[in-house]
Amino acid sequence: MTSSSSPSQDTKRLAYAYSEGLRADALMEEDVAWSHEIDGERDGDQFDRSERAALRRVAGLSTELEDVTEVEYRQLRLERVVLVGVWTTGTAQDADNSLAELAALAETAGALVLDGVIQRRDKPDAATYIGSGKAQELRDIVLETGADTVICDGELSPGQLIQLEDVVKVKVIDRTALILDIFAQHAKSREGKAQVALAQMQYMLPRLRGWGQSLSRQMGGGRGGLATRGPGETKIETDRRRIREKMAKMRREIADMKTGREIKRQERRRNKVPSVAIAGYTNAGKSSLLNRLTGAGVLVENALFATLDPTVRRAETPSGRLYTLADTVGFVRHLPHHLVEAFRSTMEEVGDSDLILHVVDGSHPAPEEQLAAVREVIRDVGATDVPEIVVINKADAADPLVLQRLLRVEKRSIAVSARTGRGIEELLVLIDNELPRPSVEIEALVPYTQGKLVARAHTEGEVISEEHTAEGTLLKVRVHEELAADLAPYAPASAV
Repeated sequence: MTSSSSPSQDTKRLAYAYSEGLRADALMEEDVAWSHEIDGERDGDQFDRSERAALRRVAGLSTELEDVTEVEYRQLRLERVVLVGVWTTGTAQDADNSLAELAALAETAGALVLDGVIQRRDKPDAATYIGSGKAQELRDIVLETGADTVICDGELSPGQLIQLEDVVKVKVIDRTALILDIFAQHAKSREGKAQVALAQMQYMLPRLRGWGQSLSRQMGGGRGGLATRGPGETKIETDRRRIREKMAKMRREIADMKTGREIKRQERRRNKVPSVAIAGYTNAGKSSLLNRLTGAGVLVENALFATLDPTVRRAETPSGRLYTLADTVGFVRHLPHHLVEAFRSTMEEVGDSDLILHVVDGSHPAPEEQLAAVREVIRDVGATDVPEIVVINKADAADPLVLQRLLRVEKRSIAVSARTGRGIEELLVLIDNELPRPSVEIEALVPYTQGKLVARAHTEGEVISEEHTAEGTLLKVRVHEELAADLAPYAPASAV
């Protein structure tokens, strides 16, 4: 175990309440609030916003001299938390950024961050994550601040969770549980809720605990009567068995729901409609970009994991080619493997696409870390062969030197601002150039009685020229092989 010289050297206090240092606003621009007048045109109708904020207080109804209902409500709703991180690798700035992101996650989940500490050590302590001495110091901080929860910036083992709780005497959760809680709050669709529930059960299964009679054994087997054959399952074993049964049922339900999405995907493939997937770090502006490109009206909120359910919209390139644009769930560094596994069917939208728009927040303190974290998940879902365009969003708020560095390092990249519209036209042209084009160029004189073929040429191919003559429609198009075979009987003899 690593020795500690002094609390000031080993434990770095970060005042997150309202200091000028790092906090959630390092990742979420709190001064940029959404308003219908300013952002309505860019973000559409925001269909989900009214559902997300359905419960509202009506001002002026209180008969008290001082209206304290809001204070009481916040006191009841918001958990008061202290953050704990272990700095094992990288620079001090990396450790600060990681804890700032944890603060943003905690605030998104509805917690009030009071304080944060970082300890420098070679590896997390196997017993209490931060060591017994630092755990006692953490207990003092909890008492001083009045916190009721401690959040650790890492995934704790069941033993670490129990022993750290025994020392600090308040609830302890880890980064994985926090992200799962956010997903549970924001999941809206039936499939999204099922995926989150499966991930939560996978996480809780090894962490079940029992006290007192919960550990006692039930009566054993036998055919009834007074003399049974011995001890049966304990209560905790029964709970684990029931959770496994629920997990198996949930996996079957998710597989059934996956079939419906696969049918839609096959229909798009049959019609030869190219697909583009928007992937990226959470809160990088993926939904804003989708709304800007298609007017989809997807919820846009200055929070981590605001949207979880994939949204697919039709779009058109400047040259008139149709394609689909899919918004996917946001990623984060150290994304829990439970979530990657549960959302694998949703992430297949990325692997089956023809092009990935990898959105990165240009105003983030460490955009390169965002790129690396997302690419790690893309590798996990087997989408490394899909062409990628790096879209550096929030260019209006980014440091020009950071933009130049990213554009220089990432060869296929473009700087845009979904908020102001900067670079959107150039991005559309780039998408048009990067999407796969039909392989066969053909000229055909299609009779007017075969209008279906002309319509298919417009929807499935790329029309180079079109002329209406007395005999029919003279088309020069680039199409896939199947449609080329259907057009071949109408091609001029010199073109065959």
